[in-house]
Amino acid sequence: MDTTRSTRHRSRRAWSAVGLAAAAALALTACSDDTATTDTSGVAEQRRTASPPADLAAGQVAPDGATTDVVTGLEAPWSVVPVGDDGDAFVSERDSARVLELRADGSTREVGSVDGVRHGGEGGLLGLALHDEDLFVYSTAEDGNRIQRYELTGSAGSWRLGGATTIVDGLPANTFHDGGRIAFGPDGMLYASVGDAGNRSEAQDRDSLAGKILRITPDGEVPDDNPFDGSLVWSLGHRNVQGLGWAADGTMFAAEFGQDRWDELNVVEPGKDYGWPEVEGTGGEDRGFVDPVQQWSTDEASPSGLTVIGDTVFVANLKGESVRGVPVSDPSTATEYFAGDFGRIRTVLPGPDDTLWFVTNNTDGRGDPRDGDDRIVSVPLTTGG
Repeated sequence: MDTTRSTRHRSRRAWSAVGLAAAAALALTACSDDTATTDTSGVAEQRRTASPPADLAAGQVAPDGATTDVVTGLEAPWSVVPVGDDGDAFVSERDSARVLELRADGSTREVGSVDGVRHGGEGGLLGLALHDEDLFVYSTAEDGNRIQRYELTGSAGSWRLGGATTIVDGLPANTFHDGGRIAFGPDGMLYASVGDAGNRSEAQDRDSLAGKILRITPDGEVPDDNPFDGSLVWSLGHRNVQGLGWAADGTMFAAEFGQDRWDELNVVEPGKDYGWPEVEGTGGEDRGFVDPVQQWSTDEASPSGLTVIGDTVFVANLKGESVRGVPVSDPSTATEYFAGDFGRIRTVLPGPDDTLWFVTNNTDGRGDPRDGDDRIVSVPLTTGG
C-alpha cells in the first residue's frame, strides 16, 4: 500500500471534466478475452474485455469492450492530464521528474524536467494540472513540498516548459504520505491534497497544512470564501488523499489511503473534519467527524487517482490492482473491473471519444513489471439508459 509541517505563500485548459464496506455491493465484472496481441512497436499487449453490469442505471457509465494500449514503456508515471480533445496529454514521471508530451498516435517526447525534485520513497514529481495556458506541478523538494506554475511555450508536438513560479512551498514532506494530487475545480480554484507526512496529529491542527485538502487561487493566494479566514485549508483530518474529482452537480469526491484497516471514499465539504487520526473509516459521526461514503479493506484497495464521468466515480487501486466504478447517486456501492489484469493502477481519467484511460504503476519499486510496463490503457465506455 502506498503511504505518503507550516507554509509560506507565493504565488491550461483542462479536458472536459453511506454506506459501510459490509453494505457495499462489490460486483466483480468478468474479463472475457485474455488473448495476447502485439502492437506496432513489438510490445506484447495483454488485452482484456470488460462488460457493464446488467443493471447499469440511466446516467451511469461503465467499461464496455476490449482494452488497447495508448502508450507503453513509461517509467513510474504518476499523473496524466489531457491537452485538448484529440488524445494528446501531459504525463509526469515520478522518479525521472520528466514531463512528457503524449501524442494521439502513442508517441512521446520530453517537454522538460522539473528542477530540484527530491526523490526517494513515494516522493518525486507527482500531480499535474492545466489552467489558462499554464502547467501546474506538485513535487517533493529538499526544503518541503511545493506547487509550481510553469508557462508553456510552443504548441502540439513542440510543447516546452517555460519559466517556473512557485505558488506554494514549504508543504509538509516526508518519504511517504506526500499527497500530491492537484486539480482545478469547477470554481476555477486549484485544489491540492497534502498528506500527513508521518505527523499524524497535525492532520487535526488547523494551523498546519499536513493532512489537508487545500484550496488555492491560481496565483497561490487564499480565496476569500475559504472556510477558515486566511487559511488555504479546505478540509482536514486526512491521512493521504491522492484522488480528487467533481460530479456535474459540484459534489467533490476524494479517495484516501487508510493505515491498517480502511481506505476511504469521501464526499468533501468545506471546513469539515474527516477524522484522521482519531478515526479510520466509519464510526466518527458522533464525535463530529464526517464518515466516508464507502470504505474498503486496505488489503483490497489503496485508492489513488479518481475521476468522475457522467454519474460514475472511477477510482484507481494500487494494492487492489483494479478500477472501481461508484455511482454518484449511490456511492455506497461499487463495481470492480480488471482485477489483477494490469497490476497496480495509479490513476484514471476521461479519454477521447467516450473512453476511460487508466495508468499502471508497476515500475515504481512496489509492483511486478510486465512486458511493456508502465502503460496507459484505454477502454470504451457505455452509458446506461
